[in-house]
Amino acid sequence: GKYHSFAITADNAVWSWGWGMFGMLGHGDTRTQLLPKKVEALAGGRVVAVAAGAEHSIALAADGAVFTWGKGDCSCLGHGED
Repeated sequence: GKYHSFAITADNAVWSWGWGMFGMLGHGDTRTQLLPKKVEALAGGRVVAVAAGAEHSIALAADGAVFTWGKGDCSCLGHGED
């Protein structure tokens, strides 16, 4: 993303780091993470892909479930609101 990054480990754990504004790191807060931190909300979800947008994020699980978080301007999170 513009201000944040993700990695998926071999055991499907998701880690994020960077600017935490809008909750886009997925840790339930807006703190900036200088070092990779495990995204506990996605633990056990068998995430197979993750993408960092400008101010939002999206993850795809092996079962087809899609998770989005961060700034939702223009309905980019798909939750039905801005």
